[in-house]
Parts: sequence; structure tokens; C-alpha cells
Amino acid sequence: MKLFISFLLFPFILFSQNFDIQGHRGCRGLMPENTIEAMKKAIDLGVISLEMDVVISKDKQILLSHEPFLSHEICLDKNKKEITEVNEHSYNLYQMNYDEIKNCDCGSKVHPRFKDQEKLETYKPLLSEVIYFIEEYVSKLQKGDPGRKIYYNIETKSDPKGDEIYHPAPKEFVDLLVSVLKNTTISNRAYIQSFDVRTLQYLHQKYPEYKTVLLVENKMSIEENLKILGFKPNVYSPEFILLDKKQVNFLHKKGIKVIPWTVNNPEDIKQVISYGVDGLISDYPNRYFEMVLK
Repeated sequence: MKLFISFLLFPFILFSQNFDIQGHRGCRGLMPENTIEAMKKAIDLGVISLEMDVVISKDKQILLSHEPFLSHEICLDKNKKEITEVNEHSYNLYQMNYDEIKNCDCGSKVHPRFKDQEKLETYKPLLSEVIYFIEEYVSKLQKGDPGRKIYYNIETKSDPKGDEIYHPAPKEFVDLLVSVLKNTTISNRAYIQSFDVRTLQYLHQKYPEYKTVLLVENKMSIEENLKILGFKPNVYSPEFILLDKKQVNFLHKKGIKVIPWTVNNPEDIKQVISYGVDGLISDYPNRYFEMVLK
């Protein structure tokens, strides 16, 4: 009954933006991931937040990419030739200038796990370019929906083993990211997320005005993960299979929001909503909207 009522109230939830439906990498199930086209599609579907990943190029540009290299699954090189799984790590984005990265096609190759993606020739965009496009696009949409706002959930793709190999150390990484955000109007709508607690710890210390999201894929307790982090994040974001209602209640009592990832199956979407989560991240945000608007 509780789940049914929440669906009946969906138009109110969408308008008030109390339930944060997030498009994973834009909407990876439908469009090439971490591209402007994926972000636009997700906005058109009705998402509240756009989830995206950022890495850093050799010339210190912040760009959208899940891997710090050109993945063989989604990219062709600058000559439009195949990249193999064996040699993909040689296309290290931290050792490539952005102009070279931009010339690589990361949208026309058929994805082996997301075959319903619309295919088009596209590239890995700069974060600043993505923000500019989104803000301009939404401002045009606001003529018909003046109250709409888009939020940004930006993941720093870093790991201790990759320091100065695939990315700079946490301090420089975060400083570069914040320098981009401070030149935009979205700072109060930006969440910085990471599995790497070092980036969140530095951000919390140096830039406490930014909201933080702790990403979790381990089986340690919530208490253990929060102790390692060392402060209370705004959002606790576990893999959805690690979550249950008791954990959601525990986190809510601490004043921490809960937004699990990556929830794609309609039955799983229903299940996590029944836990009382504050939102969810999905490769297929369209499935959420199709389900609740039936």
C-alpha cells in the first residue's frame, strides 16, 4: 500500500523534486555514456539529477569519462580504428591532451552490454562544456516549467593505485574540479561523489560548502564506512543489492540521505523505493517514469 500511494503521489514528487531520480552517466542504457547527448536525453525524460564521471587530461582539463583511458567497449581511436582490451590502457587520458581525446569517437560503436543504445559519432566532452549546455538547455525548457532545476552528481574517478599514473593526487584533482565549478552557477546544485574517501576528505576540509556523496560497494557496515570517511556525508550511495529498509532508517536517523546505484530492473526499482530511499540512480530512468505513470 505504501508503494502504491507513493506512485499515486508521483506528480507531486516530481514537481517538488523530493525524490531524486538520477540518470547514470546521463542515461547509459539509451545513449552513449557521459556525453552531452546522454545528458540531454535524460533531461527530456524528466530526471532530477545527472550522474556523471570526471577524469583529468594531460593538459589538466576536466572531462567526462568513467575510465581514465579509452575503453575498448565504447571508443574508437582518433583514426576511427578499434581499440582492443589488451591495449586500451595505453590510451591513458592523463597522458593525452584534450584535443587528441576529443578526436576519438566514443559513441558509434555498439556496446556489448547496452545494445539498445542509440548510436552516433560523439566524443568525451569537457565538464565546463556539459554544464554550459545543460544550463542553456534547461533555461529554454523553463519557459514551460519555470520551477525546474537540474542537479549534478559528479564522481571523481580516482584510486590510490592510480595517483600520478591515471590521475593527479586527490588535492590537485579536487582543486581542478572546484576551479571549474566556481566558474559556473551550479555550485549549490553540485554533489561530489567518490569511492575514494581521500577526495571527499580533502573536499570536506578545503571546500566544505560542497555537498558530498560516499559511494559504497563493499560489505562493511555503515558504521565502518562512515568511520573511515571521518565525517557525515550528505548522501550515502551504496550498490542497491547491499541495501535494506533497516539501513535506510538508520541513515535517515543520522540525517544522511540514501540514493542507491545502479537500479535498472523495474522490480528492483519498486523494491528500493519501498525501503524509503531518497532517490535512485539508473541507466534507464525511462523505466522509472514508465512504471509510475502507467
